[in-house]
Amino acid sequence: MFACIGVCCGLAKAETFEAMYPNVVLIYTDDQGYGDVSALNPEAKFKTPNIDRLVHEGMTFTDGHCSDTVCTPSRYGLLTGRYSWRTRLKSGVFGAEGECLIEDGRMTLASLFRDHGYRTAMVGKWHLGMVFDGKVGDRDWSRPFTDGPIEKGFDYFFGIPASMNYGVLTYLEADRLLKPADLWTAKKPGKVVHDRASYRIMPPYEKEPLQKGQPLEVAGDFVDEKVLEVFTTKAIEWIEAGTRVAGRKKPFFVYLPLTSPHKPVCPQQRFEGKSQAGAYGDFMVETDHWVGEILKALKRLGVDRETMIVFTSDNGPENTYAARKEMYQHSSAGIYRGGKRDLYEGGHRVPFIIRWPEMVKAGTRWNGPVCQTDLLATFGEMMGIGLPPNAGEDSESFWNVLQGKPEKQGARAPLVHHSASGHFAIRDGDWKLNMGRGSQGNKAAKNGESPVELYNLKADPSETAEVGDQHVQIVQRLQSRLTDLIRHGRSTVGPKQTNDREWWSQLTWMPAPEGTPVPKKKRRGKRK
Repeated sequence: MFACIGVCCGLAKAETFEAMYPNVVLIYTDDQGYGDVSALNPEAKFKTPNIDRLVHEGMTFTDGHCSDTVCTPSRYGLLTGRYSWRTRLKSGVFGAEGECLIEDGRMTLASLFRDHGYRTAMVGKWHLGMVFDGKVGDRDWSRPFTDGPIEKGFDYFFGIPASMNYGVLTYLEADRLLKPADLWTAKKPGKVVHDRASYRIMPPYEKEPLQKGQPLEVAGDFVDEKVLEVFTTKAIEWIEAGTRVAGRKKPFFVYLPLTSPHKPVCPQQRFEGKSQAGAYGDFMVETDHWVGEILKALKRLGVDRETMIVFTSDNGPENTYAARKEMYQHSSAGIYRGGKRDLYEGGHRVPFIIRWPEMVKAGTRWNGPVCQTDLLATFGEMMGIGLPPNAGEDSESFWNVLQGKPEKQGARAPLVHHSASGHFAIRDGDWKLNMGRGSQGNKAAKNGESPVELYNLKADPSETAEVGDQHVQIVQRLQSRLTDLIRHGRSTVGPKQTNDREWWSQLTWMPAPEGTPVPKKKRRGKRK
């Protein structure tokens, strides 16, 4: 039935065509590495049977990437199909509040679906900016917040503003706080024995700001270890309520960004000891459990086969992966080098799985490179909708892949990777050129070393052998291509677009245009 979508697009009436669309559930984990799925890592020290089921019953993109290596910019890329370094955020992440990074009027996954007949909901962690009334210590929690998910295309929102280390820890619904964040706390000792920075967010809370540590605004009933359960339950309730009313007449899109396995690593007591990788492994076992609850709900509601599940992660594993590998022999990044914040593969090669029983052949793998930014164009092509010039500038459809059709003629545009420090890498075919080392940008240059690294990922997926000196022309070609992709304002075919600035300090290989003032160390995202 679905194979004829593109052919029938111009002939079907809107209401009939809507009934042909799949429901879409996008599950977005937080800091989960490629090796944190047992079906993708034979040496994993825990089992993820529900995520493994997605692998066995769907398509695994073995060369799938997030668009950045930390939270805020990856979420921007996922929802807009555009690299976040084209915006005002050049490095780091946002805190709990501030003007949303997604500008008004920009197409998102949510607005694309909403404008073409879908019910849309987000349940989970936002971390793209929203505006609360007042400042820390002087709030009016009774007033609505603004510039959040509802303004960006979601009919419904339930969640938290950002990561739990940034405060305003209370549940939000639509544009309101369910309970005021009128108490105070700071990070409390956590469960991860090998991580000095491990922390928890749990009562008792204080009536006055603490004198030590970063004060966090919190509601009295907020407990970190309950968040995954609350999110999953709320998402299922929304799906169930809408399905009873609309049935298949109006498909749904649910964006479910979970907070695990990001710190605080806080598995519920019933999951403790369920892995051979300490509290982190137990937390992944719990995460897998809640994925299973989503699968059960879809089956119970009779919409399992016509629902597409997209499962992926916002970046690679937190830097505790090294100690975890030493202590438990579990590699969260699998065979890949590095982790969160890094330009190396472990920073941005993530689990990327799509299950859709009515279309996608079970147990298949696609080994070509894809990026989370590609989802916007893919869903657009699925519905027969072309993107306007100022949307999805870095989004290239892989709809033909999901249908099991031959690969499109011509190579896809190169992928651009981006580190937490704001530095770049470009991937074209088997070749990857890092314009900085790991997460450290260009510190190597200060030591008289070349900061540029070239790898052949087909021969060396773990990035152990730097070969730039042997392939100078390839280095030059990739650097020139990266320059073009940045200056053109897009990496896909289409009219030139603009970045927020023509040049900024991390473009170390590109001379600043004549007359361009070299910016001072401007506002950057928070370190994370």
